[in-house]
Amino acid sequence: MKMKLTLAMIMLVTVFSVQAQDDLAQSTIQMVLTGNQAQVIQLAEAFSAEQYDWRPMEGVNSVGEALLHIAGGNYYLASKMGFAPPEDVDMMNLGKITGKDNIIAALKKSNAFVLDKIMMVETGQLNEEVDFGFAKMNKLGGLLAMMEHNGEHKGQLIAYARSNGVVPPWSK
Repeated sequence: MKMKLTLAMIMLVTVFSVQAQDDLAQSTIQMVLTGNQAQVIQLAEAFSAEQYDWRPMEGVNSVGEALLHIAGGNYYLASKMGFAPPEDVDMMNLGKITGKDNIIAALKKSNAFVLDKIMMVETGQLNEEVDFGFAKMNKLGGLLAMMEHNGEHKGQLIAYARSNGVVPPWSK
């Protein structure tokens, strides 16, 4: 009886270990992206409503536009991998959202959407080629692009914050 129980436990651990390894890339990307998204939201909340219109120069995204660009990028990259944005998201007018609270809500919604979709990409699909419009790459590259895009604009928003006397909340 002890031998059967031991074998059953070994098989159970093996099954869970294989599953964890199958989703290692997706879960790692999701974890890093979750951290980036949280810091972007902290920055978004740290800016005053008036600072949302600030831009470093003409022709460059304002604070609010940069946040909406991240949201749009989340939906765009996911859509190219086969995940249509929610029906209540109007991609053509996403960039027209105004007001600090509305912009933050739109960004949070897009963040939750992509975090959910990352885990829907099966390990066997990671090497499938996708045409993102700006480049052809596999789905793993697309997931990494989501992570990188958020990280890139986190850096942009840190520079915007420092230029406006806003200290990133996690560095206080």
